[in-house]
Amino acid sequence: MTIRPLVIIPDPKLRLVSEPVKEITQEIRQLADDMLETMYDAPGVGLAAIQIGVPLRMVTMDVSKSEDERQPMVLINPEITWASEEKRVYEEGCLSIPEYYEEVERPDRVRFRYMNLQGEVIEQEADGLLATCVQHEIDHLNGVLFIDYLSKLKRDRVMTKFKKAARREAGA
Repeated sequence: MTIRPLVIIPDPKLRLVSEPVKEITQEIRQLADDMLETMYDAPGVGLAAIQIGVPLRMVTMDVSKSEDERQPMVLINPEITWASEEKRVYEEGCLSIPEYYEEVERPDRVRFRYMNLQGEVIEQEADGLLATCVQHEIDHLNGVLFIDYLSKLKRDRVMTKFKKAARREAGA
């Protein structure tokens, strides 16, 4: 397992629409291991492959409360098949937008379908943090960031801050 470098805004890769995984190969299994290792190291509760520069429709998540009870999930080609009309607000953050958190309103419950590493298609319903995480990570696969749900003013402030930081790093 390898900890991979994270892609940070304003990197345009984060706006790519990821391609479906066509076959579960040893490379895909290795990618899943690397993504989990990277996610836990960050630390985070979810990671889309594009966040480490791989434009494939693959997500890792673990919303368990403690390291002792880890419940890693690998979602291949995930899609939301239903979302509740009821909304819920959660404070979200993103490994690709370090140390920035903001409240986002999303559907409270979702049903989603994905393939696991054994090639089984699974349909699952989620609420709370898991529902928020699934929606956040699937957004990444479609080139959408949680800041896209914020007001233009807040979004512009975040982008300006990270563009300045990127210019400083490029000049260093």
